Amino acid sequence: MARVTVEDCVDKITSRFDLVLLAAHRSREMAEGSEILVDRDNDKNPIVALREIAEEKLVPEELEESKVFSLQTQVDVDEADEDYIPLVQDNSKPSISASDDEAEEVEVVEERMSEEDLLKAMQDNMIDKKNNRRSF
Repeated sequence: MARVTVEDCVDKITSRFDLVLLAAHRSREMAEGSEILVDRDNDKNPIVALREIAEEKLVPEELEESKVFSLQTQVDVDEADEDYIPLVQDNSKPSISASDDEAEEVEVVEERMSEEDLLKAMQDNMIDKKNNRRSF
């Protein structure tokens, strides 16, 4: 690594550890085909990433946000899944056909999973998590 480039970057990003992480992330982005914002001058991706940071072609906050987003394995979604079916159904509401005078109490039935079904669901969940991880 060129010392002049690192010394120029420390002015923009004060922590050398953050500088290394952000430059490495930017270097990976370039390897994946991202647009290079400075002349390459026959330099490798880490040096080009440091030069981009030194010349303030990148906003450090945006680069850090991009790094965090790329490392996320789970994304929080506020919307409910369409195929969501609750395990315990709410049968406590009286039926519509019953009149007010003849309102019957409905017994709530709990369904329990067998141990084999629970283990299979856990294994399927682990397989899904392994398939969704990104490799670098």
